[in-house]
Amino acid sequence: MLKAGSVWALGAMSGTSLDGVDAAMVLTDGQRILEFGHTAYRAYTPEQRARIRAGFGLWHGDPGVEAVAEEVEAAHAAVLGLFDGAEIVGFHGQTLAHDPGGRGTHQAGSGQVLAQVLGLPVVWDFRTADVEMGGQGAPLAPFFHFACAKYIGAEAPLAFLNLGGVGNLTWVDPRHHAADEPGACLAFDTGPANAPINDLVAARLGLDRDEGGALAGAGTPDDAVVTRFLGHPYFYKMPPKSLDRDDFASLLGAVAGLSDADAAATLTAAAAAAVAKGAEHFPAPVQRLLVTGGGRHNKVMMAMLADLMQCEVAPVEAVGLDGDMLEAQAFAYLAVRVAMGLPTSCPGTTGVRAAVGGGQISKP
Repeated sequence: MLKAGSVWALGAMSGTSLDGVDAAMVLTDGQRILEFGHTAYRAYTPEQRARIRAGFGLWHGDPGVEAVAEEVEAAHAAVLGLFDGAEIVGFHGQTLAHDPGGRGTHQAGSGQVLAQVLGLPVVWDFRTADVEMGGQGAPLAPFFHFACAKYIGAEAPLAFLNLGGVGNLTWVDPRHHAADEPGACLAFDTGPANAPINDLVAARLGLDRDEGGALAGAGTPDDAVVTRFLGHPYFYKMPPKSLDRDDFASLLGAVAGLSDADAAATLTAAAAAAVAKGAEHFPAPVQRLLVTGGGRHNKVMMAMLADLMQCEVAPVEAVGLDGDMLEAQAFAYLAVRVAMGLPTSCPGTTGVRAAVGGGQISKP
């Protein structure tokens, strides 16, 4: 479907934190990252955020799902329509429910609708094929993280940490030739990251987030809550493994009796502790943990990670990458891999039985 050689791809991502839609261009041949292009961001209004949040937990065919899908499609069309020069689009959609091994995974929004609006082929529904083959369907950025490690010239194992609504880690050994080679990648969700903090400040203070970790910085973590949190069976499961945004919803109840500041500090400490717990599964130690996603702006979260990890902790900007756009760039890259028939996940990243390329391709 695509010409041989390099392709300008446009990717979009709307995470469970519901900040807005990130969009970014990547020049790639499906293996290497050759160049990063323009980026754009469209924030959700409070009303849009509320309407989409109302769809969390809903599945295909449930009442209200179509309205959420239309909201997601309109927001994506608005930002993706700002770009010129793309040959293909990667559209992740908005995750509403994720239950691998059960009902599957559900990302709202139709790639066919966007293909018609944009006049471009759109790759979407990236996760279903992986889940149907026994995988977790998440995380899906690891193959892109592997390409990023090659792009920055890494020569030893390192890890990427995405702090979105849920946290996820990718351990990468760039000495391998390809991401789907045994031992090249290990990836898994660590636990809740920004989601419970965002939910806390939204419910108590009417805010979107704890900006910069200011609220958490004014409080003291409740160590007993964090210790009980780390006793959850999830942390003792071997990776690959994944979570739904609300799998740890009880954490908010655990901090209900704390002050706003102490509750925020406790949720932040729990997120950082979950990452450190996850790092125990790394096949080999890493010298550097590169952090992407909105959580890297939380100074308290980053300080806690630096205290807990046995390696350097730095935002991905330290190596010239864009932490606000890495996931959008990932789905641009993955769209090209899907179009070229290359795998997008493997046993080490999602637990799928064999390397698989997910995604539907819709043409205008």
